[in-house]
Amino acid sequence: MEIWINPACSKCRSALTLLDAEGADYTVRRYLEDVPTPEEIREVLKRLGLEPWDITRTGEDIAKELGVKDWPRDEAGRERWIEALSQHPKLIQRPIITAEDGTAVVGRSEEAVRDALSR
Repeated sequence: MEIWINPACSKCRSALTLLDAEGADYTVRRYLEDVPTPEEIREVLKRLGLEPWDITRTGEDIAKELGVKDWPRDEAGRERWIEALSQHPKLIQRPIITAEDGTAVVGRSEEAVRDALSR
């Protein structure tokens, strides 16, 4: 199990606390420092069953500068979103937990973290 975190994020810290309390075996990836490649983002999206716009933090300043809210949310625009997430990792929703069964969840709630633990 791997968890993509931003240490400054309270949701990330809460997820780590719960994982520790449950004795989970996991690896931490500080994705702002160890930036995911476009291929890694494609893989985690596949595991999540989501599209890149589903995990984009559109309220971030860089999102506003890029104008992502106006980008097409379709197959033709998909790679543009993935590239933006890789070039500007602050846009990636957090925390993302990859489960042992090959799936992943966005662990913003205790229920989502527990879901990842149960897989």
